[in-house]
Amino acid sequence: MSHAPREPRVTIPESEISWRFSRSGGPGGQHVNTSDTRVELIWSLESTQALTREQRERALTALRSRLVDGRITVVSSQYRSQLRNRDAARVRLEQLVARAIVPPRPRRATKPSRGSQVRRLDAKKRRGDLKRGRGGGWD
Repeated sequence: MSHAPREPRVTIPESEISWRFSRSGGPGGQHVNTSDTRVELIWSLESTQALTREQRERALTALRSRLVDGRITVVSSQYRSQLRNRDAARVRLEQLVARAIVPPRPRRATKPSRGSQVRRLDAKKRRGDLKRGRGGGWD
């Protein structure tokens, strides 16, 4: 019985992460207007030492649509606490990278079933007969 491959655990060192904080939108009254709870985590995938060369190349390929100048930005503003938003952004980044570095499963070669081969050939024959039947002449 085969299970789906588990995501490897990725730990990104704090020294490779830079943070930006701003005021979070949405409801919250006066608290929202005074505290910088929205968190932007910025991490350079191109220059990280947390991944092997193969993992970095796999992640660069898988996450290329999210990269800006080789860096990934993850934003979190779901909590009222900056600390909780920092933790949430970090967890989200680690999950994103972990999914990106899982090696692709090798393709298992299969043969078309006999029934599918027969159906394919029958369809080709019908199509050929239809086209052959169109040939009128210049009367």
